[in-house]
Amino acid sequence: MSTPDDQWWLAAPGDTLVWARLRVLESGNTQVFDARGETLVYDDEDSARMALLDAEFRALDGLDEDDAELMGLDLDSIMAPEAESDEELVPLMTEKLARGHA
Repeated sequence: MSTPDDQWWLAAPGDTLVWARLRVLESGNTQVFDARGETLVYDDEDSARMALLDAEFRALDGLDEDDAELMGLDLDSIMAPEAESDEELVPLMTEKLARGHA
């Protein structure tokens, strides 16, 4: 289940869109829930963000039309996945992209 403070990140390797959810806890620790259903814990938000950037993820809220185009995405058609639980979220964290336009 998502919270209002969740940050969604995405990567677009090949013809696949892969999501990751970054969540900062009250303790300051940060969790990244990945497309495999694993929760990775970091000491702080900066460490989590650097790990996501190193894995070629980009913050959804920081994407503009130019960034999305470089990734081969249509910004208007991208929506972070939603589910009642993390277990239900896992199959929604990876999706095939329709890349028929050039």
